[in-house]
Amino acid sequence: MATKAKRKSKSKVSSDQLLEFYRSMLDIRRFEEKAGQLYGMGQIGGFCHLYIGQEAVVVGMQAALEEGDSVITSYRDHGHMLACGMEPEGVMAELTGRIGGYSKGKGGSMHMFSEEKGFYGGHGIVGAQIPLGAGIAFAHQYRNNGKISVAYCGDGAVNQGQVYETFNMAALWSLPVIFVVENNRYGMGTSIERASAKTDFSMRGQAYGIPGMKVDGMDVVEVYEACQKAVSHVRSGKGPMVMEMMTYRYRGHSMSDPAKYRTKEEVQKVRTEQDPIEQLKAFLLEEKIATEADLKEIDKEIKARVAKAATFAQESPEPPVEDLYTDVYA
Repeated sequence: MATKAKRKSKSKVSSDQLLEFYRSMLDIRRFEEKAGQLYGMGQIGGFCHLYIGQEAVVVGMQAALEEGDSVITSYRDHGHMLACGMEPEGVMAELTGRIGGYSKGKGGSMHMFSEEKGFYGGHGIVGAQIPLGAGIAFAHQYRNNGKISVAYCGDGAVNQGQVYETFNMAALWSLPVIFVVENNRYGMGTSIERASAKTDFSMRGQAYGIPGMKVDGMDVVEVYEACQKAVSHVRSGKGPMVMEMMTYRYRGHSMSDPAKYRTKEEVQKVRTEQDPIEQLKAFLLEEKIATEADLKEIDKEIKARVAKAATFAQESPEPPVEDLYTDVYA
């Protein structure tokens, strides 16, 4: 069954921007597929959490931000890096533990950064990035630079105590931070219904007076338009906001997860009816914004770019043994 195009005709998003959304989401999808292949070949060690299925969230959010804004996230982070403008060569080299990577091959999948792009990680400890994201927002507020912080977490992290301590502090100080909850329905192997007494995560800031929004995170235009409103609210000095993005991951929690806690039929149903890339593709074709040939050419370009990144990563040397003693706090 083909994916049906959602009506986005009333949207103010231009045709060029829709094509850019498509390109950015496909860029993340193809990169993650290649990372999965390299992991299977033993080229990537340690943990590797793929973002396949969730591309619309970060692409829509990033499009609503401006240069100088900051982003921090958890371990499902490769898509965020690419959306922030980090180079695929550097990201892939870091995944493979090579010196050409963003953390010189010593951080791996979960721990790479780019101060230049305003990306502050990649964090392996569940929920630990949320207080750090508020700290970055405090720095923006202190410097009075008009910039904001976006702190992502998953539905599995929302029940962590440090998240609520951060909500309180962020509301108390009216910090310019958006807390984005990527609700992909499963925290590791546990469904949200089995882990959370209340599953409407957009309301989690209510006790602190933080407004919330629930967004279809499989629709990049809806994400973008909702994020524009949230960014405007936070940048105007009205304090933090919680955004719950209803999304879905197609792969397991990490590459080592066989994902037997859900049925193949469930995954296929989401892929068929809600896939963010296929939805937008159908709309682009229906509205004659692009042809099949145009979209195939975009895919060809992206596949070549990803293949080049993989080659760079495989040819980049491993860091020397003496680098074990550098970049370490004493």
